[in-house]
This record gives sequence, structure tokens and C-alpha cells, in this order.
Amino acid sequence: NMGECWGAGTATFMILGNVCTRSCGFCSVATGRPDEEDPFEPARVARSVELMGVKHCVITSVDRDDLKDGGAHTWARTIRAIRRRCPGTTMETLIPDFQGKWDNLQVVLDAAPEVLSHNLETVRRLTRQVRVQAKYDRSLEVLMRSKRAGLRTKSGIMLGLGESDAEVLESMEDLHSVGVDILTLGQYLQPTKAHLPVAEFVHPDRFARYKQLGLDMGFRYVESGPLVRSSYHAERHLV
Repeated sequence: NMGECWGAGTATFMILGNVCTRSCGFCSVATGRPDEEDPFEPARVARSVELMGVKHCVITSVDRDDLKDGGAHTWARTIRAIRRRCPGTTMETLIPDFQGKWDNLQVVLDAAPEVLSHNLETVRRLTRQVRVQAKYDRSLEVLMRSKRAGLRTKSGIMLGLGESDAEVLESMEDLHSVGVDILTLGQYLQPTKAHLPVAEFVHPDRFARYKQLGLDMGFRYVESGPLVRSSYHAERHLV
């Protein structure tokens, strides 16, 4: 999907390093002890957004459970740095759960990105297997609190990990119940043989069905297809 993203003036930036403190079974990002925070990173990201002429940027990060604030202040400073340097650029922030430390989440919410995204990733039953350090209900609360703060909210689920049709629909209902506006559904693809295996390749017709069901539930946007990822068509989700 890279060509589509670049063609729409959209780019994704990952902040807070490239080493994660968590070890999710689906993710290819390295796990370990991250480097110290870079105080100049927000300014550098903002400069990159400016130089690239990005119209809509997606900011994501590794989990930084080693930091007292979970990286929240770097998140907020990055949002504000981009806004100062590129006032015409809109932002989606794909954030971690900050271990349920709600004061840290509030630091990001106060910076008021146009879209606040946090992925549920999988159904309730598979959460411990897929996201070993995460909690299903904690992710729902991240999204609920973000919606209560007045932000447009977004979440995504990977399919093909062994979930049932009923479980997918239950998770969609759970996300709708906490006010999520935008839903993405995509096929899980195994990064390496060391990661969780693909249990099923979901037929495109099922993705199309989930899209219609999601729209019928009341989601504002539903992106659903085998190659959909959480930032797919991100620029369209502002209208």
C-alpha cells in the first residue's frame, strides 16, 4: 500500500526508538532495553514532516514501559512540534496503552491530535496469546477515555489468528460501545517463523461482509480487506 500512501501525501513515523519493552506474538519490532529518550526527536520529526510535504501524518511508537510516563511527554511534544512547524498537516496518533496509567494518557489527549488510534489487535479470547502484556478491557478503556476527551477515535483488529466469526462481531460491538469512529480489519501475516502462525487466510468476501456489518453498527468508517493495515487510507478518516 506504500504507493497509495505516498500518493495521498501520507506518511507514518515511529517515535521513541526501535526497541520495544513488550513482546507481542505478531510484531516484528525488536524486544529489549531501549535507548534513552532523545529530547530532539520531536523537532526532528516535525522537520521531516515539513521537508517531505506530508499532508497527513500517522505517528506511532514502541511501548516504553521502562519510562515513568510511558513516553507520553515525548508524544505530546511531537504532536505540538508538528503543529507549530506544519500547521496545515493533520495527525493520527497510534498510541500504546500506557499500562493503564491514565494521567499519562491524558498528557497525549491534551495535545489533541485529529485522530486518536489504539488497536485492539485481536478478540478477547486470544488477547493473552497475541498481546501478552496487554489487556483487552484496558484497551477499550483507552478508547473510551479518548472519546470522552472529544477526540475522533480509531481501532484495528487482525484476522486469521484463530478467532471465530462470533468473536469478531463481539469485538466490533465492544469497540462501537466505547464510541470508536473508525475500524480497520486486516489479514494477519506472520513476520517470521518465530512469530505466531497464521491460522487462516480469511476470504475477501468475509472482509466485505464485516465492512457492511460495521457500517450497519454505526462506525463512521470501516476499512476491511486482506491487505488493510491500521494506517490504510488514514487521510480519509478526517472528514
